[in-house]
Amino acid sequence: MTLLKIILLAVAALLIAAAAVGLWVHSRDKAQAARVWAALEAAREADPPRFDPAMLADLPEVAQRYFTRAIAPGTPMHRTVRLEMEGSFIMNGTAMPMAARQILAPPGRGFVWQAEVGSGLMRFGGSDGYHRIEGVEDSWTKFWLRGLIPLARIGGTDDHARAAATRVMLEAVWAPASLLPQFGADWVQTGPDSAEVRFADVRDIEPMQITLDADGAPIEVWALRWSDANPERVHRLQPFGGRMLEMARHQGFLVPSRVELGNMWGTPAYAPFFLATITRAEF
Repeated sequence: MTLLKIILLAVAALLIAAAAVGLWVHSRDKAQAARVWAALEAAREADPPRFDPAMLADLPEVAQRYFTRAIAPGTPMHRTVRLEMEGSFIMNGTAMPMAARQILAPPGRGFVWQAEVGSGLMRFGGSDGYHRIEGVEDSWTKFWLRGLIPLARIGGTDDHARAAATRVMLEAVWAPASLLPQFGADWVQTGPDSAEVRFADVRDIEPMQITLDADGAPIEVWALRWSDANPERVHRLQPFGGRMLEMARHQGFLVPSRVELGNMWGTPAYAPFFLATITRAEF
């Protein structure tokens, strides 16, 4: 056997081994997402109490306006929602098609977002997730090109968990019952159409800021989020949020059906990177 053949065989063996390791790690990533999804699903309350407008009696006007519009009387107050969505994910100025499904539990508990992004040879998929149980947090961002090449595998740090916890809080607009004071939300009206919302059982993160239209539908949500999505790649508090462009009613809840979200909300540097249309919401 010539030296060249030996080298080629060695290279082939290394490539096969690398592919095998990649497939094994990818399967572990998928199993992690599936495990947390199942845990959040199992914690969903099967028969929650029903919404009564009398619950709103002592709330600020802006909160009363929101809930009167967001939850129909008699609606079971589910706080976990399963979403399906499609839209665009923007990276480095390039918009790529995106399709995803998500389970979203109340703030302080968690979420799993599973997505396929791009097309052709540049199609990649994976998940974002956050789970807190008995005070222990787990969070991740793990995406793979064609299921073989890792593009992002981060998480398991306080910085990542802190950012993920803010995401769960902001996305509570897809599960309006989670925003009720009966479940630990504290509303402070900050203007004619705006409020600050904090959550009793959420770790030390900055509160949600929400702006409503005259009828009570949310038009903006944002918060100061712990993030390194900046030119210096340094973790710091910076505004993250966006606009609720359309609303739709599902099972008695009025929730955003078309949104745009991004870093540096409300500043000249704002550029939305997530544009989504909700195609299904199931409580």
